[in-house]
Amino acid sequence: MKKDIAIGTLFITGLWGFISGAFIISTVMFGASAMLSNIFLRERLD
Repeated sequence: MKKDIAIGTLFITGLWGFISGAFIISTVMFGASAMLSNIFLRERLD
């Protein structure tokens, strides 16, 4: 549950950064949320 909240928070932060024009920050946040999502998904499948 905490993992889903962390991924959601990173995604929302990236979306907010994109809307406000901070494209570098939004790219980092989207990348981090995608990376964490893939790591946690792989842990569930094992």
